[in-house]
Amino acid sequence: MNKNILSSWNGKLPKIGIRPIIDGRRRGIRESLEATTLALANGAAALISSRLKYPNGAPVECVVPDFCIGGFAEAARVAEWFRDRNVGVSLTVTPCWCYGSETMDQDPLLPKAIWGFNGTERPGAVYLAATLSAHTQKGWPAFGIYGRDVQDIGDQNIPADVAEKILRFAKAGLAVALMKGRAYLSMGGTSMGIAGSIVDHGLFERYFGMRVESKDMTEFLRRMDEKIYDEEEYAQALAWVKKNCPEGPDRNPPAKRRDRRHKDGQWEKCVKMALIMRDMMTGNPRLIERGFAEEGVGNNAIVSGFQGQRQWTDYQPNGDFMEAILNSSFDWNGRRAPHLVATENDAMNGASMLLGHLLTNSAQVFADVRTYWSPAAVKRVTGHTLTGPAKGGFIHLINSGAAALDGTGRQTIGGKPAMKPHWDITDSEVKKCLAATQWCPSVSDYFRGGGWSSQFATKGGMPVTAARLNLAYGQGPVLQIAEGWTIDLPAKVHAALDLRTDPSWPTTWFVPRVTGSGVFRDVYSVMNAWGANHCAFSYGHHGADFITLASILRIPVYMHNVPAEQIFRPSYWNAFGTADPEGADFRACQTLGPIYGARK
Repeated sequence: MNKNILSSWNGKLPKIGIRPIIDGRRRGIRESLEATTLALANGAAALISSRLKYPNGAPVECVVPDFCIGGFAEAARVAEWFRDRNVGVSLTVTPCWCYGSETMDQDPLLPKAIWGFNGTERPGAVYLAATLSAHTQKGWPAFGIYGRDVQDIGDQNIPADVAEKILRFAKAGLAVALMKGRAYLSMGGTSMGIAGSIVDHGLFERYFGMRVESKDMTEFLRRMDEKIYDEEEYAQALAWVKKNCPEGPDRNPPAKRRDRRHKDGQWEKCVKMALIMRDMMTGNPRLIERGFAEEGVGNNAIVSGFQGQRQWTDYQPNGDFMEAILNSSFDWNGRRAPHLVATENDAMNGASMLLGHLLTNSAQVFADVRTYWSPAAVKRVTGHTLTGPAKGGFIHLINSGAAALDGTGRQTIGGKPAMKPHWDITDSEVKKCLAATQWCPSVSDYFRGGGWSSQFATKGGMPVTAARLNLAYGQGPVLQIAEGWTIDLPAKVHAALDLRTDPSWPTTWFVPRVTGSGVFRDVYSVMNAWGANHCAFSYGHHGADFITLASILRIPVYMHNVPAEQIFRPSYWNAFGTADPEGADFRACQTLGPIYGARK
């Protein structure tokens, strides 16, 4: 493992601050509740730290003051104490009544929630309702957490329904804090007229608290020509690639095939491109040691995109290897957090990948939403009758570029295919992902400059969540989500369908969960309503986490198949209508405006 390599997650990570709220009346009331309130706060902190991790694998850190908040003076002390400790998320807990608007968290940029203990001895639920009312009135949205069952005062058990909401809020709030102050590194400009790669600086600034760093793709050539990369690591990486990245069949006609010397040279360039892109994102101390101080600090990028087509790929090797290996949870340095790179500089899909990664800590698979295969079409082309999960048809997800090798599905949880955070992946699983991937010479009709394309078939049986952030004129960013599963097809059926497109690219057969109504009435309707040509998918069903995160960012969700009982948004949303949650989401987000932007 090269200890010089920086991760996107080096440095100071935001903490979650727990605010213990107490009835401030002295001479009997406050004194009787002090220990109970602090214990409740520390219990919430212990729950979060034991269940959630940062993207680098470390437990999420919570901070709890050693005194309770009974009025504004103490609230101000805690706010300052939080600022000194890099708190990025605020959770208020109380087992009792207190004075809501005097003790509430008034930082408009901190994601915030309140857990009002459901007890009868002291009315924590009354404080919750009163303070949520104040948050709604003042336009500082807060999530309300209220247990279904009454507990006895002093009961330190956190019920399952309360724990679920605390963790969902904490996970989403932490995602907001982790992206704030970081950058999207845009390498190149718009690719082939794709709207998602018309990088919108205002989107990242006003909704994510990020900036966009724009660089020309000639920076790759400069760094290659002037050897602005770690030459020792390059030699290590190239040897690793030769050992672990088997070449697949060359799909080019004989007249267009490149000779061995040419192919070897392209491997060398592709490996250098991966090193250079990573260094531009995160920096590299080895470059500073070699006298490249400016290049060595990087761009503080949490996600990036590479235009590639066509100005680069018409005469240089494509970025497929660079994108695929950086998005994976491992490389020649071993297991590590993914470096997120969006193919074709599709910043909207890059943002989707970022949200998914921050919620799951695992790799994200970038894909074209390529084809809906109906049962009738499959029968006509292959003679096969679809059954089981695929009986209503399926969607072909495929893309030449940034498909993380984790997407092979060769990692497992409970013996079933999975994609895991890097710290849970075993060396054996890394080898299986690599062995399941072939690197085919790129098709010259697409990529005149050559390069390599990863080729694999995702194993079926994985629960996955596909997501896509889109920009709508007059509305701003909007999010769509589709939970579903990957599926296996019989080998002959897979081959017949795969050969109809580019079989040198990675393929995932995806079936969204259909509900029988709206755009999720069937698989065709999901495909037909998808808002762009790309999506990002990650392991697990976490659409509810996406919805919670989107509400903090003030991004409405216009398409999802998440069960209603899992949806968790700030109480402010209720004021915009409870009979039509989707419409209320749009109205609330539009009224508030972006979290870091001026209100409309």
